[in-house]
Amino acid sequence: MSGCCTPNGSCHTGTAGTAGTATQVVYKVQGIGSAHCQGVVTDAVSALGDVAAVKVEIGTGLVTVTTAAEADEAFDELIAKTVDEAGYDFAGRVPA
Repeated sequence: MSGCCTPNGSCHTGTAGTAGTATQVVYKVQGIGSAHCQGVVTDAVSALGDVAAVKVEIGTGLVTVTTAAEADEAFDELIAKTVDEAGYDFAGRVPA
């Protein structure tokens, strides 16, 4: 069984345990043009502490991160470093 799936087969990445404290931030990443790229970025960002969920859109390069921590400038820098180390170009936070 895959590590992302629940015993009932659902692969939804929820924010259980972070109710009321979760924050969503959207970033732009250049070069996400395939499912492989999507998986690489998802895995890299998901491995960070305080990240509850990650949604990566193929083509648009929009990466939505749900975090239990405050999404401040230091968090943005951590996401940028992680994306760059994964081999993709971080283009910044998308204004809300």
